[in-house]
Amino acid sequence: MARPKILVVGAGFAGVGCVRRMERRLDAGEADIALVTPTSYQLYLPLLPQVASGVLTPQSIAVSLRRSQKHRTRIIPGGAIGVDTKAKVCVVRKITGEIVNEPYDYLVLSPGSITRTFDIPGLVDHARGMKTLAEAAYVRDHVIAQLDLADASQDPAERASRLQFVVVGGGYAGTETAACLQRLTTNAVKRYPHLDPSEIKWHLIDIAPKLMPELGDKLGLSALKILRDRGIDISLGVSVAKAGAEEVTFTDGRVLPCRTLIWTAGVVASPLVGTLDAETVRGRLAVTAQMTVPGHDGVFALGDAAAVPDLAKDDEGAICPPTAQHAMRQGRRVADNVIATLREQPLQPYIHKDLGLVVDLGGADAVSKPMGVELRGLPAQAVARGYHWSALRTNVAKTRVLTNWLLNAAAGDDFVRTGFQARRPATLRDFEYTDAYLTPEQIREHAQGGQFLKK
Repeated sequence: MARPKILVVGAGFAGVGCVRRMERRLDAGEADIALVTPTSYQLYLPLLPQVASGVLTPQSIAVSLRRSQKHRTRIIPGGAIGVDTKAKVCVVRKITGEIVNEPYDYLVLSPGSITRTFDIPGLVDHARGMKTLAEAAYVRDHVIAQLDLADASQDPAERASRLQFVVVGGGYAGTETAACLQRLTTNAVKRYPHLDPSEIKWHLIDIAPKLMPELGDKLGLSALKILRDRGIDISLGVSVAKAGAEEVTFTDGRVLPCRTLIWTAGVVASPLVGTLDAETVRGRLAVTAQMTVPGHDGVFALGDAAAVPDLAKDDEGAICPPTAQHAMRQGRRVADNVIATLREQPLQPYIHKDLGLVVDLGGADAVSKPMGVELRGLPAQAVARGYHWSALRTNVAKTRVLTNWLLNAAAGDDFVRTGFQARRPATLRDFEYTDAYLTPEQIREHAQGGQFLKK
């Protein structure tokens, strides 16, 4: 008899954690494993702000799947664009554009999330994101380019608009992005004799009343004070009303001359979720505590795309937040449950113990809350970087990151533009292909061997 096929969609923390666990625990010949991913690496997302600020090189946080897997898993270079759970087929668009069917016996859905946007005029045309490696590299080029262009400009209005930077989102991504990039421009301006450092202004805005409320009041206020002491203008209860090429309008009526708008205002589940005929909770797939999708035989879902019940909380309707910490642990639990299903054993629920929170604000600035202990400054920075370093999956990645940290601490940054998208601005719509997914009718037609026009 043919071996059962386990198809894993997504090479984030959840998907890679699941695959690695199955490779270790499945007996040889017990099942075939395939992983669908458009990239050949797992991206360590929490360190993206450090790539944008030049502390880390892009390669250091792109952990090779070929190096970390044990060669039992077949890697399919493409993205899942639809699932027919009745036919047990996942429709995949390869990186060549070819659309193929991938049959499965067991499907693990961990497609992750995309940047959450709103119907704000001009947003997707003028804002930049911080969700992918390409975006982080591009944002770094763009920010340094603004300094170069402002330094060369004879027009005071142009110079002022190029030296205003806006980050939207007061969560971890937005706060760390603003903090790391502000540190970059503060250090870089020393190399620009024609620029007045006081002209460079960073703005961090969020519609919420508090900065990083997950940290609690004390640490949240500590982070707020650190950023304001650095000169970052923080506006809470405010968002963007309109985005343009050379100005941003806020909901409080202010109009700011600005050519850099970085959007980090949360995430939503991958559009792949919408191609399944399945119940959702807050846009994420509803799953059991064992992370099975009710009514769909052999389908599991986890990570940012799944509303996994949070059994560690007393609130009956609580679901796990979309964090790397949860995704890694859920990956291991789903692997165990897939293997248990294969072996006709009982499945186990996902229950976690929170390890705490870490926020790296660049340099010696950080706030952390490991195991409920509140830390600030160098101790917090040591915990934050120690946690990230230990979470990297390969010794090569750990060596690269540690070397980058040491080199940056000793020698500083070179403020080099690499030339990504040099002649054309790249925005949110250029990095996240949200229109690439199929309709349910197209999925059924393709799963049954039909043909249709590619989007």
